[in-house]
Amino acid sequence: MLSREIRGCVRCPLHLGRTHAVIYRGGEHPWVVFVGEAPGRAEDLAGEPFVGRAGAKLDEGIARLGLAPTEFGIVNVLKCRPPANRFVLGAARICRPYLERQLALLRPRAVVTLGRWALRSMDPGAPPIMTAAGIPRSVGAWDIYPLLHPAAIRSHATAQRWKRDLGTLAEWLNEKRG
Repeated sequence: MLSREIRGCVRCPLHLGRTHAVIYRGGEHPWVVFVGEAPGRAEDLAGEPFVGRAGAKLDEGIARLGLAPTEFGIVNVLKCRPPANRFVLGAARICRPYLERQLALLRPRAVVTLGRWALRSMDPGAPPIMTAAGIPRSVGAWDIYPLLHPAAIRSHATAQRWKRDLGTLAEWLNEKRG
């Protein structure tokens, strides 16, 4: 079972500092999956993605999209909390097969990346997040919608951008829901 494999992973040094591997939160058969970057402290303690302050913002955004709890899922690129909450590219390369397997098992129709590193993990050739956010793109088998990371919403300008991009995301998801 994939969850057991992730929980037992010792392939990179990040496992040394984890309380829990952070695997998944959401419906059993979601049609949209949100991909975050890495667990923070609250996520490490709970063993679930996006349960801290950024998670509260994400949950607000998901509610605005009108998604039922069974319709979405949330994963992270990294499965263990990195030191000082700094994304670790080497760990991302090691965790990438887990992310690919999660997406293959969940089979969402849409993937929403949250932040620069989630976008780059799904699409290494993507432009910077401030350019890419709010513009859907196809990458291999996946239709991706890049969003700013909820933790990046620290000013009026980024809050307005977040709201605008959520509106565009809602339209895109309605088209996909068809």
